[in-house]
Amino acid sequence: MKLLLLLPIAVVCSLSLQACKGADPNNNGEGPGNGGNGNGNGGETTAIVEQNLLRAIELTDAAFANHFEGNTMKMARYYNPYTGVRSSETGSIWMYTAAIEAVNAVLHGLTAHKESGQTTLYDQHFNRYAEWLYKLYDNADYYLGTFQLVSYTQTKSWSVYGVDRGSAKGGARVEGIYNVYDDQMWLVRELVEAYKLTGNTDYLAKAEYLTEYVLDGWDCTRSSNGEERGGIPWGPGYVTKHSCSNGPMISPLVWLHELYKEKADEIEYRYIDATDRQTRKTEMRKKSDHYLDFAKKIYAWQKRYLLRPDNGVYDDMMGGCSPGSPSTDRVGGVTYRRGITCADRVGPPITYNSGSMLSGAADLYRATGDNAYLEDAKALSDKSFAYFATLGSTKPDHYTYDISGFRNWFNGVLMRGYVDIYPSYNNVSVCIKSFQDNLDYGYKNYLYKTVLPTNLLVGWSREVSNNSVEGMFSFAFAAEYAVLAKYELIKK
Repeated sequence: MKLLLLLPIAVVCSLSLQACKGADPNNNGEGPGNGGNGNGNGGETTAIVEQNLLRAIELTDAAFANHFEGNTMKMARYYNPYTGVRSSETGSIWMYTAAIEAVNAVLHGLTAHKESGQTTLYDQHFNRYAEWLYKLYDNADYYLGTFQLVSYTQTKSWSVYGVDRGSAKGGARVEGIYNVYDDQMWLVRELVEAYKLTGNTDYLAKAEYLTEYVLDGWDCTRSSNGEERGGIPWGPGYVTKHSCSNGPMISPLVWLHELYKEKADEIEYRYIDATDRQTRKTEMRKKSDHYLDFAKKIYAWQKRYLLRPDNGVYDDMMGGCSPGSPSTDRVGGVTYRRGITCADRVGPPITYNSGSMLSGAADLYRATGDNAYLEDAKALSDKSFAYFATLGSTKPDHYTYDISGFRNWFNGVLMRGYVDIYPSYNNVSVCIKSFQDNLDYGYKNYLYKTVLPTNLLVGWSREVSNNSVEGMFSFAFAAEYAVLAKYELIKK
């Protein structure tokens, strides 16, 4: 695939000069209070779809300019718009993937807008963003490395993405705890999206390769009754089995099933005999069946072990695991990874764990027509909103979500789950609106030099040095605006 070179993207305010200027952070203890939304009348003269898309593009362009440097796309984790300083700390592959997510979301929004009959924004921005997409994937290879893994059914060399960026393409450290399965899952999701948006088969090939690696981590060892223990640990160097290392894989597996549904392509399936619980076996299966089967199995495992019966949302992980570290067994003279039994469901519930399962249920319902997935999604939609959103605790008529840690990005996954289930369950429109309202409040009141603050309802700190923003949050806000643009078209 030929590398497409890009001209630098300027930090521009497509909606207003005033929005770029912001205001003095010391004005009232809340930060800028008169940034404006750039329309002069609260956006009333601009269609909500176009407004959301323009804001998504504006925020994404600024985030690229603020957090990335040079043609190698090295990502600074933090940027402070008040000091203009990037952090020396480099973003992890997960943070880097947030940029890919934002680009894909904008491309989806532009495509949907074009399909609705509005072609101007598509013509102006689609090719530019498709080029960004390729450049991001090309330079993701700085996180790529190769290692040999002893898994439950084989020993194999894999080239996967490490947590940390290496000094050269393909040279990242990835053995043991230096790669985790959920990072590969978020990339698989975006690679499949990239393929659907551009038709570039390189994206699909990479998605399927990483999918094979992730499914190689499925604990297919058998308990005494012959059942698979199931679940995917956090990474090959861990034994705990997490919501984040299972749920995010469900939707892209369904998408792969749909891509191959009308094709005869096959894939090798590796498993352990249910009778003697030791013999490793292989068989060829249709790809479409293989991917859908695993989507169902992963969904069922997470629902069985991590859904809280008291409040109906998903806990973080299964702990209390035996063995307590990755171990091996010898079977027929060959070494394999030992199966893991985890006894303790561990919290706290976090929005993205429920969000990924909500999207998974929506996709499984669409693919199978099984009403059980729809009922699960309805219950999870209602209960997650009741659990995670609090009305009026920060601003009247606005819902507050916990934004501690990485939750700004986590919350975007929940929003996407609501959007995914909306065509089948319109009641989530209230949940989706809460995100639109919060983004708009932050944009109208606190946008400063095309950057939104970490806290959309409170704004910037009076202490200027405290106003550094995570790059993945800036990309998350942009992605949310783009998803909301497409959602408005679905509503119509």
